[in-house]
Amino acid sequence: MDIQLKRGLLDICVLAAIKNEDTYGYQIIKELKPYLELSESTLYTILKRLEAADMLTVRSVEHDGRLRKYYHIKEPGLRRIEEFKADWNEILSIYEFITREDMNYE
Repeated sequence: MDIQLKRGLLDICVLAAIKNEDTYGYQIIKELKPYLELSESTLYTILKRLEAADMLTVRSVEHDGRLRKYYHIKEPGLRRIEEFKADWNEILSIYEFITREDMNYE
């Protein structure tokens, strides 16, 4: 898969994972696991990028004697999810165009 396309899709997945409640890294990985494999190093790179893009905030909370970072989605992150959903029909049309010959052979 094209690295830029995959990067954008992973960003949306992470934003969607924290859309309804503040959460932490391990919980994000668990939530995404049925859909895709995501390493901790990849996740934290994504989270830092989304924070730098002002799509989420981070707060530290002590949990069992250790600090745990909780991520909270901001309005720009919510807008990005909505933009993706709006773009999805165009993405499906592109897929149908690319695979149209394959459909004729089935």
